[in-house]
Amino acid sequence: MEDAEIRTFLNELFKRGQQNDAREQERNKKMLNLEPETAQFLNILIRSSHRTRLLEIGTSNGYSTIWLAWAMWHTGGHVISIDRDADKQIQADENLRRAGLRELVELKYGDATEIVADLPGPFDCVFFDADRYSAPAQLSLLVPKLAPDVFLLADNVLSHPTEIAGYLSALEALLQFDRTIVPIGKGLSIAYRATTI
Repeated sequence: MEDAEIRTFLNELFKRGQQNDAREQERNKKMLNLEPETAQFLNILIRSSHRTRLLEIGTSNGYSTIWLAWAMWHTGGHVISIDRDADKQIQADENLRRAGLRELVELKYGDATEIVADLPGPFDCVFFDADRYSAPAQLSLLVPKLAPDVFLLADNVLSHPTEIAGYLSALEALLQFDRTIVPIGKGLSIAYRATTI
């Protein structure tokens, strides 16, 4: 797909997700897609900083994953994306294929904390967008697997402050990182480290 076609497809996918979420009562059947302005912001941030080794925790139907993979198409990078919902991962696989970006993404199914423990890294960008309560444990496992120059990103900081408090506390303990919260979408935490090991 050309860039304009990908953008059109993403708009359609977001609308379908919104319609699904309005219809479904059970949380695990909702897509809970990233807000479009947050997704575009991430795409610009990742492209402009030339990230190439991304980890996404929380694939859902692949909406955010397509935005990340689209950035990787520009930087020559690759995404690993984890989700514990088999049905959503099937949808993500199909949507990534439709966007022409499937070869840039390795989809992993299962418990994110268990999977993260086995991933070799290094990652130069990690995006947390799944179970916020398990994010601190995942962060702890990932710290030794991070590139010296790395972004740590997390959504829902303003929409779910209590749930994400543990992650933000764990982040504060990483003294080499500069941290900020961007009031975009549901609130985006950005942490950045640029060091030499």
